[in-house]
Amino acid sequence: MNGSELAKIIDHTILKPEASIESVKKICEEAVKYNFASVCINPTNVKLAAELVAGTDVKVCTVIGFPLGANTPKVKAFETEDAIANGAHEVDMVINIGRLKDKDYDYVREDIKAVVNAAKGKALTKVIIETCLLTDEEKVMACKLAKEAGADFVKTSTGFSTGGATPEDIKLMRETVGPDMGVKASGGVRSLADAEAVVANGATRIGASSSIEIVEGKTAKGNY
Repeated sequence: MNGSELAKIIDHTILKPEASIESVKKICEEAVKYNFASVCINPTNVKLAAELVAGTDVKVCTVIGFPLGANTPKVKAFETEDAIANGAHEVDMVINIGRLKDKDYDYVREDIKAVVNAAKGKALTKVIIETCLLTDEEKVMACKLAKEAGADFVKTSTGFSTGGATPEDIKLMRETVGPDMGVKASGGVRSLADAEAVVANGATRIGASSSIEIVEGKTAKGNY
C-alpha cells in the first residue's frame, strides 16, 4: 500500500493525558489534510474534534473505559452514549482484563455487549483486548467474546501498557475472528514497514500517533 492508501485506514491518535486543546486542534487539522480515517481522542475532546472535522470524510473516534478497562459495564455504556451525543462516530472500548483472566467469560461478553448495545446504529465499536497482557489462548477467547457480543472490530492495545501490536498477534486475531470483522493494530506502529507488516497479517485499521511519519515513509519514536 502507498501512503495515501494507508492514510485511509489510520486512526490519527492523541490520547496522552496531558494533551492540550491546541494539540487536539493540530491532530484534527492533520487528519483532514492527510485524509486519515479518523481522529482518535479522549472523550473530553470529542465535541471539539467533531466541530473541527465536520464536513470532511474524517470520523471522530474515542476511547471507553480507557486505559484499564476496569470500569463497570454501566459506566462504559454511559460513557459510550455520552461520546456519541458529543459527536463520536467510533468507540474503542477496553475489556475487563482481570475478569478475562479469571475466566469469567459471561461477564466479559456482557461488558462488551453493554457498549455494543449503547452504540448500535450510531457508532462503530472496537474492542481493545490488550494483547501484551494475555496468553495466546486468552487472546483467542477475547476475540471470540468480542465477536459473540456483536462488536465491529477487535483491537490489540491501548498503547499504555507493556507492549503494542505485533504482526503475530494480528495474524492470530484475524484467524480467530474470520474475514468479515475488523482488526485494528495499535501501539508501536511507527513506520511504513510496521504498517505494511500488520496489514499483511490481516489488520484493516491502524491506530497511530506517528501517522504522518508512516504515510511519508519515515520512522517515529513513541509508544502509540
